[in-house]
Amino acid sequence: MVYLLVLLLILCAAIAWTAYSRSQNRTKKLQSVIDKWGKPLESERNFKLIASYFNYCNTGNNILTDAIVEDLDLEDLFEYIDRTNSKPGQQYLYQKLRMPEGSTKDLLELDELSSRFEADDKLRRLVELELLALSGKNAYYLQELFTTQYRALYNGFLRVYIKLAALLNLAAVILTVVLHNQYFFFLTLAFTLFNLYLHYGNKRKISGYVHSLPQLHALINISKKLYTLVPGSTADINGSLNSLAKLNKSLSMISFQERAAADPNDLAFAFTELLKIFFLIEPAMFLLSVDRLNERRQDIENLYVYVGGIDMAISVVSLRTSLLFYSKPEFTSSGEMKMADLYHPLIPGCVANSLTVTADQGTLITGSNMSGKTTFIRAVAINAILAQTLFTSCTKSYSAPFVQILTSIRLSDDLEEHKSYFQSEAISVLNILRKSESRMPSLIIIDEIFRGTNTIERVAAAKAILSYLTASRNFTFVSTHDLELAELLGNEYATYSFEEKIVEEELGERLEEHLEEPAEPLRERLVFDYLIKPGILKNKNGIAILQALGYPADVVKEAMATSKLLNQKYNLKHTE
Repeated sequence: MVYLLVLLLILCAAIAWTAYSRSQNRTKKLQSVIDKWGKPLESERNFKLIASYFNYCNTGNNILTDAIVEDLDLEDLFEYIDRTNSKPGQQYLYQKLRMPEGSTKDLLELDELSSRFEADDKLRRLVELELLALSGKNAYYLQELFTTQYRALYNGFLRVYIKLAALLNLAAVILTVVLHNQYFFFLTLAFTLFNLYLHYGNKRKISGYVHSLPQLHALINISKKLYTLVPGSTADINGSLNSLAKLNKSLSMISFQERAAADPNDLAFAFTELLKIFFLIEPAMFLLSVDRLNERRQDIENLYVYVGGIDMAISVVSLRTSLLFYSKPEFTSSGEMKMADLYHPLIPGCVANSLTVTADQGTLITGSNMSGKTTFIRAVAINAILAQTLFTSCTKSYSAPFVQILTSIRLSDDLEEHKSYFQSEAISVLNILRKSESRMPSLIIIDEIFRGTNTIERVAAAKAILSYLTASRNFTFVSTHDLELAELLGNEYATYSFEEKIVEEELGERLEEHLEEPAEPLRERLVFDYLIKPGILKNKNGIAILQALGYPADVVKEAMATSKLLNQKYNLKHTE
């Protein structure tokens, strides 16, 4: 009786300790949810895995190509806006960022869901806690279950053997012990060695499924909980949950296998691995579960998108919380784009600018070096993307039609394909010309058009191309140092500029940070206000920067004299 009482006390203590540990773990997770709210996630990101769902969805017209991603530093932007709690949410957010919407339906649904979480912190935190169950690396592989067509790895005899392996090996062991017959012992050994071959010989083939199937079990369970927390989100989820009920039962065992394999140096892992080999559990569970996968791929994708969409909505709320200010975009059918106090979200203290442009008149932006013209045109494109993906813009107001984004900013020589800088740029601009002829209006961003060739041909080619783009009624933003373009284009383009002042003070931090050694205090430095102004550039600062950086006076003097001579000889109004 005493032993029974002691045993009962030990059991109660174990249950109490388990409950306490779970409570502490949940409290710790809740605190992490609270601490990270409204902040970018500081973590390494594997963009190859993050982009896998986008690669599956990569069809349609309005897709941001790899070149656009590089031009606009979209991976840096993604790292800033990504506040997701799960790997499916992260992949779903990335896919949305690379594929801007062309209508308001999905955007309004996203905003409605985001508003629900914004109004109810308790609900949001409960949902975030559930989503954390899919925060492990293996959750990246969930998308493989509906993006990859399953092909049977075992057929005929092997398929039958795998299903019967556990029974056959167990029977051989029992007969060996009961009958003390060496033949049954050798039969047991043969079964075990054959199982060993199957287990490790095919481990690579099924490794993706072994990682993803336990995550599917978690996805189904999380979807059930979220469906009760966020009712009415979608009508299809309940049907998908019912369709996956049988599959979910067979997945619980694979979840156990993965947890046991968490630490390869643990004795429990070694023991579990022996059991898996002896009974051929892994291939057997694989066959049992995956037989239904092809039939349920759409249901799995429904749950994936459902969970990803909820996680993305919470991420949007966190982003909006951290922005200096933001606005929800107004999408119109007019040929006008209005942006009030637009700023770049990745630049601390970015100066906001306002601008209204029309599709029948391009925007030519002139500016000194480091004055902010490239940052501004990037900010225009980034805000258009955020408006059409997150229903959020870094402005006080944003009004525009839906657009496809086309860019030509960051180019280089391609030595492998023997392409010069100019040839690479010409190909990039040609792609823009072709894509700009689609029915959807385009937002075209070109930085320093044709900088890779001589002045006369550069200006001539640029004039012809820019006239062509405005004739197709596109929102065209072009930065340039060629002030002759403004005269040649006339009223086809509105001209703006970013300028600077030279003041007699010490060297500013903006220039000093680029020097390898501290410079002596100088009498002149450049001051930028980063404000866009109507009209053509009036100042030039190429030689002024050399002077401000402390170049020898003789070098500065000769550069100015040569600049003046070239201006007179070629009748140029501006040189760098």
